[in-house]
Order: sequence, then C-alpha cells, then structure tokens
Amino acid sequence: MNLTVLAASGRTGLALTRQALERGHTVTAIARDPARIALDHDRLRKVAGDVSDPASIAAVVGPGSVVLSALGTEVAGVLSDGAKAVLAAGPGRVLWLGAYGTGPSAEAAGEGAAVLDRLLGDRLPDKVAADTAVLAAGGTVFHAGVLSDEAESPGRRTVGLDQAPPLDLTAKVSRETVAAAMLDEAEDPRFPGAVALPLP
Repeated sequence: MNLTVLAASGRTGLALTRQALERGHTVTAIARDPARIALDHDRLRKVAGDVSDPASIAAVVGPGSVVLSALGTEVAGVLSDGAKAVLAAGPGRVLWLGAYGTGPSAEAAGEGAAVLDRLLGDRLPDKVAADTAVLAAGGTVFHAGVLSDEAESPGRRTVGLDQAPPLDLTAKVSRETVAAAMLDEAEDPRFPGAVALPLP
C-alpha cells in the first residue's frame, strides 16, 4: 500500500513509518522538519508539512491517500487544525491517534477519565474536536492509554468501545503496539467511523 504518515518525526510516527516499511508498504512521511525523520529507505519519501499551513498538507495528501496520524501536542488547537487540514485534502481514509478517556471513550474509561480531564486542561476540547471530525468523515480513531517506549506486545489486540476496559493510568501501552494496531487497520479495516482501542 501507499501510506502517508503525519508527524513522522515523533516517537510514535517513527514507529509507524518503520513498521510500515517493514511490512512492505511505500511511505510518504510528513514532518515540519523532515531531516528529523531518522529513517532511510528506497520506499520512503520525506516531505515537509505543517498542519498550521493546510496547503502544505494538501500538497502531499490527496484523493485515495491512506493517512495515519501520530500528531500530538502540548498546545491547544494543533490537533483540530491537523484534522481539518487532513480532511480538507480529501484522503481516502484516515487513521487518527487519540487518547483513551477523552470524548467518546470517556464513559467507558470510568473514573480515570476525570483525572485525564484535569491533566489535559484546555487541550481536551481540541482532542475531542479532532476526533469528532475524523469520525464524522468515516475515519478510525485509536484511543490509546498511557504510551511507553517498550517493544510491541506479543499478546496485543484491538477492541471496540463495547469491550473497553476501565482506564488504568498506571498501565501502559507501547508506541510499537499502537503503531502495529494502526497498520493492521490500514491493511484490513475493522473499525471505520469508530473508536478502536489498542491493548497490550
């Protein structure tokens, strides 16, 4: 497949890009500074793009594109800007990384969602707005728990909200596991227009 990875220079974005190449896909990797994408491959194209400049995203993402977003930020507004920029470019499919315990998964997460609400502050509405836009466009939003830099979990699985466990803020899911779950969905869609939870 031809895949487009947004925020490819971050830790999750690098995991997505590397795993996609290992699975035999061709990858267009977008980052504000492509030099920070610490990978090289003959099936990898590194390009500059910034979600605050929708034209830079539209120049890379087009009809039929399969976009996997690892966009994350400490600044409110970036995620919703990113979702708008990606969706305006008219991709075929979008797989978006969000946070378990926010928006549509808050009820399933239980008491941990209230803690997350306090931690995220003004970034919470931004996350919810981005997720809502992607879901409304038929995309898949992955609500991951606390992320770690461990290896991919051998027993990993992906479930829908109907099978979601309560949010445990002391438990972690590795970025490698999340990346693998997102790539599984790119290859074999199971959760279009829905929230999916990657679990270790």
